[in-house]
Formats: sequence, structure tokens, C-alpha cells
Amino acid sequence: MVGALAGVVALVLVVTGLAVLRPGPVAGWLGDVDERGGAAVAAPPEPDPPAVLAGPDGNAPLPTEAGIRAALDPLVRAVALGDRVNVSVADVTTGQALYGRGQDALTVPASVTKLATGVAVLAARGPAHRIPTRAVAGANPGEVVLVGGGDPTLAVGKDGFYPGAARLDDLARQVRAALGGTAPTKVIVDSSLFTGPVFEPGWDADIPTGGFGAAITALMTDGARKDPAEARRTAEETNHAAERVPQPDLTAGRQFARLLGLTGGAAQVTRGTAPAGGATGTAPGAELGKVESLPMIRLVDIMISDSDNVIAEAMARQVALAKGKPGSFAGGAAGTDQVLGELGLPAGEISLADGSGLSRTNRISPSLLTDLIRVAGNGSHPELAAIFGGLPVGGWSGTLGERYRAPTTRLGAGVVRAKTGTLTGVNAIAGTVTTADGRLLTFAVLTDRTQGSLDETRQALDRISSALAGCGCR
Repeated sequence: MVGALAGVVALVLVVTGLAVLRPGPVAGWLGDVDERGGAAVAAPPEPDPPAVLAGPDGNAPLPTEAGIRAALDPLVRAVALGDRVNVSVADVTTGQALYGRGQDALTVPASVTKLATGVAVLAARGPAHRIPTRAVAGANPGEVVLVGGGDPTLAVGKDGFYPGAARLDDLARQVRAALGGTAPTKVIVDSSLFTGPVFEPGWDADIPTGGFGAAITALMTDGARKDPAEARRTAEETNHAAERVPQPDLTAGRQFARLLGLTGGAAQVTRGTAPAGGATGTAPGAELGKVESLPMIRLVDIMISDSDNVIAEAMARQVALAKGKPGSFAGGAAGTDQVLGELGLPAGEISLADGSGLSRTNRISPSLLTDLIRVAGNGSHPELAAIFGGLPVGGWSGTLGERYRAPTTRLGAGVVRAKTGTLTGVNAIAGTVTTADGRLLTFAVLTDRTQGSLDETRQALDRISSALAGCGCR
């Protein structure tokens, strides 16, 4: 899977105009992982992947503003889009704005927010960063402190929800070896890295129980899914919704305790904090073992392709921690705002409450989204190009797999790559599209006052990007 992903990402980088060849940065960011998620010996370089989607023509003519206006003006007035439709279209290479309608207006973005979160965490942490989960010796003999580092994909064993994730059974083996003849007596769960509320106040009331969100804690397994095997089996038909456990950190602690052979019940698993580090052997605070997450490039890929809200909230907190802010909803929002400002993006056109887009208090302008995609795709920041690896492709993958198939939208199939966003009354899409002449454009369409059927609204949204795909717009 890692090799395949490297090929996909390398292809995407070429498609977006970046000349990154293996074994260059992408290979280094990905690394190789063994079946337990740990580092492995590097495999021989793989051959360059064959092109399966046509790339843009670097010499293609630039559409004119008048041409795009003629193509889009009738479409953005569709009744299904409601009375507030904000749109931005720009050229990826030059950054030239080509079309705008309410392009600077702050709009509810829904899951399109994940584009900002993904770019921010790639900039703040880097594509190769891995999130550690550690076990350290407690204050008393036999006590083991499980310290959450914020990895939402951590698995219990080989049958976890996220392929290649770090595993608690691997960590338990390390702990038993480090303790030697000392038998484990208690597990203390330290999830103090994340602070503040575990649910964002702006979330709809059904988010905590509806299967698309969870309590956000620094320690959890399988994205807090109650039954990861069942969730994996039904992921496609349920759109990745799954029942979540109410206290993910304590659940992970109990799972870890069982792996250590503790069967005495709740008294053997409590919350607490790890002793100060620096000790050796099995003295209090000494590290007994460590496992590390998939690299950031893979976590962002999963977050975007599956629209995984729990991973998104964990990524936002990684941004916060990298910028010296609290690992909370507020810290993640502030950290993301800071990183985007450092990238030269207009921070006044984004106001976030979370990293996933579940909050209805989030606001982003369409032009901020097209600026963000331009910066990630024009080659000025190669590490940000990883954001494109997980973007769904029209008529083929992810949330766009069943879209762009109608006669009026078919021209967008295979050439639209975009992140979608949906809340009740809110529908959004932002990404890239290649014109009929081969020019790569970035677009964002945000609507937050829709009242018609979801299918009609999505068709109306898709007709806009399909029109860009089907014309030279000159």
C-alpha cells in the first residue's frame, strides 16, 4: 500500500505541475512500514508509475474572465443552490483570479475545511512526521503509564480500522520486555496532551452519537470506533459512519491493560499523568516502549479521501502543538490561522472553530480556498502538494465516485479533483479542474442557504466545474 500510495502521490504531483521524482521528497516522506506500523528497512526504488489520468498542458492558453463569466453566470443562479452562492475560480500557475461572485464572503464551508487543516498540518509538522504513543514507568513498581500523543489511528492489533497503523500489542510487547521480571499491576492513562472540551459547541446535536464524530482525546484506538472490524466491513455502505465509544482514552487504557495480562477490572485502569521523564531503566518516568503513527502524508491522505472528522480534529491539534498552542479546538483554530498567515494567505478570510468542518460557526471565503490550493499546487511549497493525494476524483473515487455521471456533468469525470462539504442547508466543493485546452484551474463553490434536495444541489454544483472542464473559456 505504501508503494502504491507513493506512486499515486508522485502522479498527483506531476499532474499539478510539480516535477518531483522518486526517490525524491515523496519517498522520504512516506518511508516504509512493517506490518506492525514500525519503521522497516527501505525497499528498493520502485519504477515510475504509468500515467492513468491526463495531466495539464503547461503551454495551454489561459481562459479569459469574459469566457468563464459566460460559462458560469447562468449556472450559479440555479434555484437548487439557494440564494447565497459564493464562487472563486483562479489559475493555479499564475494565481490570476478569473471569476468571482461573493468570492471574499465568509461562508460556512462544512468539510471543505479539511483542505485548510491538511495544508496547515503539512506546513507545521512536515509530511514525514509521525505521532508517538509512549508507555512509561509509573510512580510505583508495576505501574505503566500509557501516554497519548494524539494518534487517532492507533490500533489494538493487526485487525485495526486503519491499515498500517501503530499497534498497542506491539507496545505491550516492548513494555513486558522492559519490565523484565516485574509484573504489570496497573495502567494509568495520560491523555493530558489535549485540553478543553471533547466536543465542539458548534456541532449539531447528533454529531456525538451519529457516527461521524467522536470525543476528541489524545489517546484513542481506531478513531474511537466501538467495533472497528464491523466498521471496516461496512465503511462504503455507511459512508464511514460508525458507533463511537464515549471515553476513547479509558477504552484504549483497558485494551492495553488486557494486552499486559491485567484482568482485574476498572480499578486497574485510571486517568493520571506520567512522571517527569529522563529516568532510566524502570524508574518512574522511564520510557518502556514507543510506537509511531503512519507518516503525516498518509494521515492527511486518509482525512481527505474518507472525510474523516476524527483524524481532522487530531490534525488540527498537531498544528496547535507545533505552534506552541494548547491542544484544543481553540488552539487548533488559532494554529491553523497562524500557519495560513505565514504562507501569505489572507487570515482575515478564515474563522475556524474546529478542524473538520462539523461546526456551523466555521467561516471561509471561496477566494481563500482557491489561494490555498494555488499555494499547495504551484510548486512554491512542495511539501504541501501531499494535500492532492487524497482528493476524490470526479466519477471515480471517494465522495465524488458516484457524481459527474449525468449527461450535464460528465465532462468533469476524471478531470475534477475536489473536496466536498455537506451539512443540512450547506453544500460546498473546492479543488482543481483541467479545462478542455489543458489549463489547470482551481475553483471553490460554497452555498449555505440551500433548501432543495441534496441530489439537485449536488448536480447544480457539479455543472459548474463540468462547464470549466468542457470549455477553453476564451
